[in-house]
Amino acid sequence: MKKPFMNFTVDHMTLLLQPKLYTVAYALFRIIFGTTPDDLLYEKRRKQPDGSEVSMTFATRIGEWEASKKAEPLTTVIAVVQPSEPKDQPSHVREMLDGHESAAHWQHIALRTPDLISFHKHALERGVQFVTPILKDEEEDLIQVFSGEWFFPGSKPSGMFFEFLQRDPSSEEVATIQKANKQTWFRDETFLGLYGEKEREYQSGKVMPFISDNLFNAILEKIGHKQVWNITDKDLAEIEQLMIETTAKAQKS
Repeated sequence: MKKPFMNFTVDHMTLLLQPKLYTVAYALFRIIFGTTPDDLLYEKRRKQPDGSEVSMTFATRIGEWEASKKAEPLTTVIAVVQPSEPKDQPSHVREMLDGHESAAHWQHIALRTPDLISFHKHALERGVQFVTPILKDEEEDLIQVFSGEWFFPGSKPSGMFFEFLQRDPSSEEVATIQKANKQTWFRDETFLGLYGEKEREYQSGKVMPFISDNLFNAILEKIGHKQVWNITDKDLAEIEQLMIETTAKAQKS
């Protein structure tokens, strides 16, 4: 029998980032995920030998849901995947594990939103790249989409990406997705379709990043020399406009 103290929920998630990605990630959380200064739970710094300070870690809240009597409980689920291909065949899962010399690796974080279609449009307009369209899972009654991976130009793929999902979509939302995809997506196609897409990416050597190299470098040039506590609202507004204009220009070309 399951004990009461075995009823877990997600308290927090930790991302380890290279310095070049760390500052850009702060801007992405503010612009794409909509975090505010009030959402910054902490930002800790470390003294350097020359007396200067460098940001060591920050934690930001990305959502705060209230329970509803009619709503489905916010469950916490861990999906576990192993390399299932024969050892003499390519496997992106095995490559992710072996490439990071890890016995275990957190692959993607699934974030629930109450309006996936609106978030998807917001993210696309600001240059976020997705490896799938919005997919419909009939068995679980949810819609979902998967982003590119978090890494920077010149670095190897991290194997870490985001899933964004919405549960209990309306019939109008489902119709919008089906019209865009021109087909209905079912449970086996969502998981196996993602698995197959990641396999194709890794075997081709062209893994899609969360944002394009050009956009990443433009953001880095703007704030890469700053510590996160020195990034202003004016900086973020200029970066967001840069993201929108760069993405619109790329779509036209």
